[in-house]
Amino acid sequence: MRGILVSGLFAFLFSFFMTPLFIKFLARRGYGQQIRDDGPQSHHVKRGTPTMGGVVLVLAAIIGYLVSHLITRSDFTTSAFLVIGLIIGLAFVGFLDDWLKVVKQRSLGLRAREKLLGQALVAAIFAIFGLRYPDERGLSPISAHLSTVRDTSLVLGAIAVAIWAIFLVLGSSNGVNLTDGLDGLASGAAVMSFLAFTLIGVWEFGQRCAVMTSSNCYEVRDPLDMAVLASSLAGACAGFLWWNASPARIFMGDTGSLALGGALAGLAMTLRTELLLIPLGGLFVIITLSVIIQTTYFKLSGGKRVFKMAPLQHHFELLGWGEVTIVIRFWIIAGLCVAAGLGLFYAQWVVA
Repeated sequence: MRGILVSGLFAFLFSFFMTPLFIKFLARRGYGQQIRDDGPQSHHVKRGTPTMGGVVLVLAAIIGYLVSHLITRSDFTTSAFLVIGLIIGLAFVGFLDDWLKVVKQRSLGLRAREKLLGQALVAAIFAIFGLRYPDERGLSPISAHLSTVRDTSLVLGAIAVAIWAIFLVLGSSNGVNLTDGLDGLASGAAVMSFLAFTLIGVWEFGQRCAVMTSSNCYEVRDPLDMAVLASSLAGACAGFLWWNASPARIFMGDTGSLALGGALAGLAMTLRTELLLIPLGGLFVIITLSVIIQTTYFKLSGGKRVFKMAPLQHHFELLGWGEVTIVIRFWIIAGLCVAAGLGLFYAQWVVA
């Protein structure tokens, strides 16, 4: 358990102290955010704010995890390395997108098709390797069973698992990306989600079938190490949030948002809580749905809109809400969603 505290603390400290140095590095080279002309007018003052802060986020999370293991002398696990690989792969896709925006001085980087293809490829590789490398109990890092709050009896084939992984990763990573439109909104909500996965990993470790004989024990390969990684991710986000809160001195960019979303999907799959990702990432789901609803209705109605602007946070901006007010209220929604998700997780264990 000490490893969980160590990973979170070191990730927080690295992110907190390295982010301002990275801000100076980016500012000297003029690597600033480009703002869409069709976005809220209030966002134009943010033009030029350093972006690609996700580089620090990813490094902080990985370093926090590695330092924790070096200090506690605990074994590294295949599950954690696979999720870290997923994070790095998606961060690379996001970095390419951010880099093109900075170099070409435009608000659009990779084409949508190129970005989705890159995300899908990383997710498929994660799924393929996740079904391999069983431990002495025959448990692979991710399960071939569909999971809700634990594995169900529904078995998916290897191809179906890969498709399901692609769906989860694309949904989660793009959900965080869409949420990252106001200062501190995505990073603050991500802290809550990662802390929830930390608690789930600790609980599954304590109630694992290797030491428990009850029928409601958990058959999960590396729950404690996933809690260590989730804690490191939470710490990295918290340290970054200090500089990303309004008025933001840096943005995480697609480098950070795609990586964080992928991390949430990876944790959900390795902890056998795939459908629980819906409430645990409830804010990301709500904001993604607002875009889907807006786009669908716009096409079906011949140009009419449900919201003044999508994603949802910009709708409230155009209603006159202040940015900080929106962020705080959306954080409350995120917290309530996480609480509901943890409640469902614990309730299933009680009634099982």
